[in-house]
Amino acid sequence: MSNRTSKRKPPARVWQRMLSGRRLDLIDPSPMDVEIEDIAHGLARVARWNGQTSGAHAFSVAQHSVVVEALCVHIEPRIDPRSRLLALLHDAPEYVIGDMISPFKAVLGDGYKEIETRLAHAIHARFGLPAETPGSLKRLIKKADNICAWFEATQLAGFSEAESDRFFGHPPRGVHLDLKPQPTEQAQAEFIARTVALLAEIEAPA
Repeated sequence: MSNRTSKRKPPARVWQRMLSGRRLDLIDPSPMDVEIEDIAHGLARVARWNGQTSGAHAFSVAQHSVVVEALCVHIEPRIDPRSRLLALLHDAPEYVIGDMISPFKAVLGDGYKEIETRLAHAIHARFGLPAETPGSLKRLIKKADNICAWFEATQLAGFSEAESDRFFGHPPRGVHLDLKPQPTEQAQAEFIARTVALLAEIEAPA
C-alpha cells in the first residue's frame, strides 16, 4: 500500500456573494437571500444579445424587463399589479446566471433550466408571488417579450425585419418602440423604481 495520503478536494463553492452581503446558494436558493437592489444591480449590467448591439451602452436586461412589463399593460390594460410584477421579474434569475442566448440554452439543456427555475421560485417567494407564473400570463409575457425582442433585433442588433419576423413574429399593428440603450445607473434606478411602485400597489388596501 502506498504511504501517500490522499488529499480531498474542498467542496465546490455553489453560492454567490452579492453586494448587499447576501450569499445566494445556487443549488438551494433562499428567498431570504434575495434583495431587489442585488437583482437591479445585476440585471442593469447584463447585456442582451451578448452585448452585440449598437450604441454607447449595452441594452441591459433591466431595461428590457421594464419595456416588457409596459408592453404587457399595453396589450392587456386591465392586468393587475401582481401580474405586472411577475412580468417585470420574468428574467430576474439572469442577475445570477446571466442572459444566455437561446442557442446556448439549447446546448446546455435541462441543467440550466433547473437552476433558472429554482432561482425564479425563490425570487417569487421573496415578493409574495406564486412560484409558477399562470399559463395565460406566461403567454402574455412571451408575446410582449417577442415584441420587445423584434425591436431590439431590428434597431440595435443588426437583424433585418424579415429575419426578425421569422424568429419573433411581426409586432402587432400600432405597436412601435424607439429603443435607446440606457446608462447602467439609469437602467438600475428605473428597474428599482418600477418594482417599488408595483409592490406599493400590491400592498395598498383595497
